Amino acid sequence: MTRLILSDFSLILFSAYDVHFQNLFHAWVAIMIVVAVVCFLVSEISRNYSQVDKLWSLLPIAYGWITVTSAPSARLIIMASLVTVWGLRLSYNFYRKGGYSIIPWQGEEDYRWKIIRNNPILKGRLRFGLFNLLFISFYQNIVILLFSSPLLLTSLYPDRSLTVLDGIAAIMMLVLIITEDTADNQLFKFHQMKKRGITQESLYKESSKKGFLTEGLWKYVRHPNFSSEQGIWICFYFFGVAASGKLVNITLLGPFLLVLVFIGSTKLTESISAGKYPDYPEYQKTVPKFIPGIFNLMKKNETR
Repeated sequence: MTRLILSDFSLILFSAYDVHFQNLFHAWVAIMIVVAVVCFLVSEISRNYSQVDKLWSLLPIAYGWITVTSAPSARLIIMASLVTVWGLRLSYNFYRKGGYSIIPWQGEEDYRWKIIRNNPILKGRLRFGLFNLLFISFYQNIVILLFSSPLLLTSLYPDRSLTVLDGIAAIMMLVLIITEDTADNQLFKFHQMKKRGITQESLYKESSKKGFLTEGLWKYVRHPNFSSEQGIWICFYFFGVAASGKLVNITLLGPFLLVLVFIGSTKLTESISAGKYPDYPEYQKTVPKFIPGIFNLMKKNETR
């Protein structure tokens, strides 16, 4: 039955493409469905709803190298390599925050899932179970597949030469990976400082008074790590543009849905922060959410 559904879906979307590509597409969708089902079952049994979080940084790596193996090309190897750098770095950041455990289904759960579970609309095993099935397990896995899909599009054009656009996309991805790493390191150090009860460390003296990070990259935007993550996958989209020659193509759905996920996630995160820290609403008024404004940058540089 599953194979029949996958076959029909593939024929609808890719009826003009060869069997080799359809098999690759089948493999991607099969992985996505299996992972989503396993994440749902494990999270319902363990009551730890961060199972997709554990795999968020690993699945694109798997998709990348499966595609390279199926349809090797210089562009795909570059894409898969960049995704691997991104994924390993993000996995390490998740690991040091306690997200992974020797027992796979354990580890620190994202604190936001607990808050969502207590939402009156979702409260109750049945209602939250449906939310877990449809959004946490399936929708998030679909988004991962979709923002990785430029790999699939590129596999259709194995003989297309590398272009300047590939080089720009690769450089921008690396810059954003470094920026995201810097932002995550600053946030990790700040939280470690808070755990140790240090309130006068010169590096984050102002932030320690407020209770939340406002220094480093965080004085330019409220979520530099989130901004970088979205930018990474927007840049990744342009590899598919370079390969296909189509500025607008079906893989644009991936970064679009990813941005929507971050908008919703950030709204929840900020509502929690605004409730905990009296100075946070003022921070929201004076510092942009994702994209630093030119006037804001000039003002910050003047105060150095």
